Amino acid sequence: MNKLDLKRPANYDQDFALWSAEQSALLRAGDFKQLDLMNLAEEIESLGRSDRREILSRLTVVLVHLLKWQVQADGRTNSWAASIVENRDAIADILAASPSLHPYPATVLERAYRSAPLAASGETGLSLTEFPSICPYSIEQVLDPDFWPG
Repeated sequence: MNKLDLKRPANYDQDFALWSAEQSALLRAGDFKQLDLMNLAEEIESLGRSDRREILSRLTVVLVHLLKWQVQADGRTNSWAASIVENRDAIADILAASPSLHPYPATVLERAYRSAPLAASGETGLSLTEFPSICPYSIEQVLDPDFWPG
């Protein structure tokens, strides 16, 4: 990266990458007076939101594949299993890195499930009525690497 010119700081809205590099250089140098505190605080807050969004997204994917696994036993594929394992592992990694998020998957399980039957129906060609209207799995089951319905 080019040498930073901290006398003419980058604008947060015009060059986020340069702004980020400058803010980290200022933090490392202990030059707190020049920090863009409002935008810096916003970016730090967004990191936690990002982890939550990723957990919700990955939880939905696990639910879709668990539903397909349960309802279409004769159509089970290695890619479904791989997706379940991959997304469970990713959730576990996030929770290991941020233990304060451990309760979060349980709080969004029903929200994640809202779109899962529709997606499973679309992917399998089965009627939406083939899938439970409420989540048939506990959060412990969804995240348990040894749980496979049916």
